[in-house]
Amino acid sequence: MSMFGGIDAAASGLTAERLRMDVISNNIANVNSTRTVDGVPFKRRYVIFEPRESQSKNFARVLAGEMKGHGFNTGEGVRAVGIGVDNTQGKLVYDPSHPDANADGYVELPNVDIVNEMVDMITASRAYEANVTTINAAKSMAQQALNISK
Repeated sequence: MSMFGGIDAAASGLTAERLRMDVISNNIANVNSTRTVDGVPFKRRYVIFEPRESQSKNFARVLAGEMKGHGFNTGEGVRAVGIGVDNTQGKLVYDPSHPDANADGYVELPNVDIVNEMVDMITASRAYEANVTTINAAKSMAQQALNISK
């Protein structure tokens, strides 16, 4: 890995975790949205990540034993490949006066659990902080390397 490889990997983590926090914030904002533009209750969303890898080497190939004796670059970062939708049914609440109630008087609420979303927000925030710390450590090491020549 080059001198700036750690910064590049951490920067990809910053971008990914920022997207994750945006998606979680959207879930929290729609915790009471019983009707979207499609006419259905809001469905929880989540980010799908995958590791960034070089063209010639990847972790799965190393684990499969396809690259024995070859070098392996670790820490190439992460990237978001999509935003998934959790299609599980939300909680049904009896409220026949609600405009979104079905024929039996039940309203389907969004499948967003505020406690789980807050836990996910905290983990995303901590991961973001860890990536910032990684970048700061790499910058400090580069600065110290420059000071050696003085």
